[in-house]
Amino acid sequence: MDIVVTPLDVADAAAVERAYEIEAAVRAHVQPDMPPASRRRFVVGLRQGWPGDEQRPALGYLDGVPVGYLNVMLPQLENRENASLALAVHPGYARRGVGRALYEYAVRMLRDLGRKRVIGEVVNMNPDAAATMPGDAFAAAMGARPALADVRRRLDLTALDEPALDRLFAEGMARAEGYSIVRWRGDTPEEYAADVAYLDSRLIEDAPIGDLTWEPARPDVPRLREMEAAHRARGQEWYNSAARHDATGRLVAWTGIGMNEGCDWHAFQQITLVEPGHRGHRLGTVIKIDNLRHIREHEPALRVIDTFNAASNDYMISINEALGFRAVAGLNTWQATL
Repeated sequence: MDIVVTPLDVADAAAVERAYEIEAAVRAHVQPDMPPASRRRFVVGLRQGWPGDEQRPALGYLDGVPVGYLNVMLPQLENRENASLALAVHPGYARRGVGRALYEYAVRMLRDLGRKRVIGEVVNMNPDAAATMPGDAFAAAMGARPALADVRRRLDLTALDEPALDRLFAEGMARAEGYSIVRWRGDTPEEYAADVAYLDSRLIEDAPIGDLTWEPARPDVPRLREMEAAHRARGQEWYNSAARHDATGRLVAWTGIGMNEGCDWHAFQQITLVEPGHRGHRLGTVIKIDNLRHIREHEPALRVIDTFNAASNDYMISINEALGFRAVAGLNTWQATL
């Protein structure tokens, strides 16, 4: 068998489409309960990348047929010693050495660039955080070590316990005296942008990251706007709810749910953050329930919301499970030192 890895020219429509087909096939194989991969999100993401990242995509060919896809992401602001990668081999061509060839190609590139660590994710359909899958075995064989275990939980909107949610919300609001709830859809209103950027900057500081070596990002309003533009370009729309501290007018808690264009039945519960000085008022519970109501008012076909939490994040897991989220799958993050 002849295996060749070559850089992917993002202007080559046929090559980009093949990369998308590989990614979509792998997603359908390893996460059959998830919606199909969004072509727009994939293509725009490949051609534009996320703000603050440089990308180095490649295709892996087996006997002249493109069957493997690699994208190496190089942070340009924080984490300049790190790289993260997405690696996918079409299920029909697994265990033929293509994945190893793609990984070794990435390692040679990263060593030439002076990067010291590489990080990648392995998804599976086992919610047991200790479970290992073929992707985990591959990562271990490449010399990586497990750094963080996440669990995916799913909320079935067709089976919500509405009285329980009403009770949780009322109890939370009784503890949240001095705070008001605000909502928005899409880009953050200018009056809240600085507060949202600050809350976003706390994500890596507040959320468990296990044994990952990863610097917190430092979002400001210009970076927030760049990320919002990147989400729009990918066909993603966010619904947001936040808690405003009445005495100061500042937003001190924020949560968002994101949807992809062309998929009206599925959404992802994204970020939820409460500023440390304002914890203990049930603000996380209140804004998550409010945002759930928010998105359902606008998206009547929505049936499922997924979210990932670190297996060790007992606080956020307790909130999500009180809302009705149940564990369905896992995600393991691996890190290798080069």
